[in-house]
Amino acid sequence: MDYTPKPVDTSRVRLDGRLLALTETLARDAHETWARQRLGEGWTYGAQRDDAGKRHPCLVPYEELPESEKAYDRNLALQTIRVLVALGYHVEPPAAPALDALQPDGAARVRRLGEQHLKAGEPLLAYDVVSQALAAFPDDVRLRQLQGLALARSGATERARSILEALRQEGHADEESLGGLARTYKDLWEAASAPAQRARHLADAARLYRESYEATGGIWTGINAATLGLLLGERAGARRIAAEVAGKTDPATADDPYWAWATLAEAALIVEDWERARRHYAKAAAIGRRRPGDLASTRRNALLLLRHFRRDRRWLDAVLPVPATVVFTGHMIDRPGRRPPRFPPAREGAVARAIGAALEACDGRVGYAAAACGSDILFHEALAERGGESHVILPFRAEQFRRESVDVAPGWSERFERVLARATEVVTVSAEAFAGGGAFRYGDLVLHGLARMHAERLGGALAGLAVWDGRAGDGPGGTAWAVEAWRATGTPMAVIDTAGAVARPASRPRAARRRGARDIVAMLFGDAVGFSKLAEPEIPRFVTHFLGLVADCFRRARVTPLMKNTWGDGLYIVFADAGDAVRYAMALRDRVVATKWAAHGLPANLSLRIALHAGPTFTCFDPVIRRRNWVGTHVSRAARIEPVTPPGEVYASQAFAALASSRPGGHFGFDYVGQLPLAKGYGTFATYHVRRRTGHVRRRTGGRGATMSRHG
Repeated sequence: MDYTPKPVDTSRVRLDGRLLALTETLARDAHETWARQRLGEGWTYGAQRDDAGKRHPCLVPYEELPESEKAYDRNLALQTIRVLVALGYHVEPPAAPALDALQPDGAARVRRLGEQHLKAGEPLLAYDVVSQALAAFPDDVRLRQLQGLALARSGATERARSILEALRQEGHADEESLGGLARTYKDLWEAASAPAQRARHLADAARLYRESYEATGGIWTGINAATLGLLLGERAGARRIAAEVAGKTDPATADDPYWAWATLAEAALIVEDWERARRHYAKAAAIGRRRPGDLASTRRNALLLLRHFRRDRRWLDAVLPVPATVVFTGHMIDRPGRRPPRFPPAREGAVARAIGAALEACDGRVGYAAAACGSDILFHEALAERGGESHVILPFRAEQFRRESVDVAPGWSERFERVLARATEVVTVSAEAFAGGGAFRYGDLVLHGLARMHAERLGGALAGLAVWDGRAGDGPGGTAWAVEAWRATGTPMAVIDTAGAVARPASRPRAARRRGARDIVAMLFGDAVGFSKLAEPEIPRFVTHFLGLVADCFRRARVTPLMKNTWGDGLYIVFADAGDAVRYAMALRDRVVATKWAAHGLPANLSLRIALHAGPTFTCFDPVIRRRNWVGTHVSRAARIEPVTPPGEVYASQAFAALASSRPGGHFGFDYVGQLPLAKGYGTFATYHVRRRTGHVRRRTGGRGATMSRHG
C-alpha cells in the first residue's frame, strides 16, 4: 500500500526568534529520549559491537551525530513548534529561566551546554547560560567553575579570579577549582607590564598548579605545573613532572582523547622531543577539528614553550591550526523580474559550490553573516555542511528582516527559519529598520567587528568572503559598501562572482552614492558619583575642578567631539569615531581616579562612571539650544547603560565594542560582563567592561583571547 504523508498545513506560520531558539534544545532532547529507549531495549552505542547485533549507528551522543542526522531532529522539532502555532496554541517564553522545572537533571543539562560552548570557543554564550542557571542552582560548584572559566576565556580575568577564589575559600580544593584559579593568575602574568607584577603572578600560578597536582594527581594541572615550572627556570622539576604525567596519560582509555593527546604533546615539548610533539599535536588536531576553543587553549602553552626554547613556531601553525573566522556579505537572489539581473536563481547551485570551496580553502568553520535570501543563507548552509558554527547578525528584528530581505524571493522563508534555528547565536543590532539604508550599513559594521572580536578570542585569522558582481551597489549597506568598508580595516577579502567563479581577491569598488543614511556616531554618557551629596559651598568647587578636568581632557587626549553637553553632574558627548570616544573615556576615567579630590575641597570618594554606545542617530538643528544635536533611540540606549556601570569604570555596549574592535591592534580590550538589565525597564543588553591592553606577551601570542592548555 502506498503511503503519502499528510502533515498539518503550516505554510502560513511565521516564527519569531524566541521560538526558533527552542529548536536545538528540542532536537537534542528528542535524540536523547530516543537513545534512552534504545538502550533500555538492549541496544549498544554505535561504536561498539556485540554478538546480538543490536547496534545502531546513530546511538551516539548528540554532539557526535553527523550533521545530516542532526538535521532530521531539528526539522522534527521545528515542525512540532509550527504545528502547535498553526493549531492556535501560544508559546510564551518564561521571564526568567525556569530551570528548576528540569530538576533533577536541569543543572546537568546546563553544565553540558556550557562545556559545549567553551569547546566551541564561545565563552560569552557559555557565561550567559551558566549565569542564568545559577539563579536556580546557586550552590552548584561545577556551574560556578564554568562561570569562572567562561569569564577567564573572555578576558574578564579579575571577575573570574574572584569567583574561583571564593570556591577555594569555601574549601573546594578539587582540580577544577584550583586549576581554574591558577589559570587566572597566568592570565594576569601575561597581561602585566611591570616586571615585579609579572614575576609574582607567574609564581602564584605555578604554585597553585603544583598544589593541585600534588593533592589530586590530576593530569591537566600537572602538565601546567610542568610548563610554568620550566618558565621559572626549574628545568629538572618540570621534566620530572612532565614524565610522570605522560606515564599516566593514555588516549585509548581517556574520557576525552583530545586532551590526552594534547597533554602528551606538551610533555614532549617540555623534554624537547620535537618530532614526538609534532605527531601528538597532529592527533589532537584531528580529534578537535570542530573544537576551536580547545584548539586555541592548546596552542597557548605550546607557543609559550616554543618561545622559551627559541624554536620556530611555523610547524605548530601547520599541525595545530586554529580555524579561520569568516565574515561574509553577498547579494540577495534576484527578485522576479529584476532588471538588470544580478544573481539569477539559476546560478544558485554554482554559487553554493563556490562558497563551500572557499570555506574549505581557508578552513573556515566559524562564520558571521546576516541571513538574507540568496548568498547569506547559502553561506550558513555551507557552514552547516562542514559542521561549522553560524553567527547570524541581523540589522533589525527578524520578522521585519524577513519581509524586507527574505520573502522578496519565493522559496527562501523556511530555509531562513532553519538557519536561525541552527545558529549558535542570533544578534539583532537595532530594534527597527529606518530609511536610507543606514540600518544595513550599521549592521555591516557591527557584523565585521563581532567577527574580528571572535577571531581575536580564538587567536586565529579573520577572513572576508563576498558574493559580489563587482559593481557599485544600490546604496549604503549593500555588498559593495561592505567589501570596501571591511577591506579598509585590513581584512583580506575574497570574492565569488554571481556566476559562481572561483574566489578571487577583492578589487576596489566604486563608492555607492549615499542616500540620506543616518549618522553613525559614538556616544558617551557620564555621571559624577557623589554629586547629589555635595553641600552647597562645594558646588562651585565641583564646577571649577571636576568639570574643568573634563574640559582639560579634550586637549590632552587630542580629540575633538562633535558635541559636548553637561547638566549638573551629567555628561553627554558625541564623537564621530568610536576610537576617539574610547580613548577619551579611558583618559578621563584615569584622571578622575588619580585626582586627590580632598585637596580641592571635595569628597575624597568622588568618582565617575562612563557608558559608551555607537549607533545611527538623527542629526538636527535643535531650536532650543540653537545648535546641532544628535537624537534617536540609540541615544536613549546609551543613556540607559550609564546607571548600571560601576563607579570608576567604563562600560560599553556590544555594538560599541564591535565598532571599536573593527581595526586590528587596538589599545583597548572589551571583557564581557553579561546581559545586564538596563535602567528604567529598558530590557537587557549585552555589555562589556573596557580595559587597557598592557601585556606585550599576550599580543605576540595571537590576541587576548588565545587561551591555554585545557583550562587555559
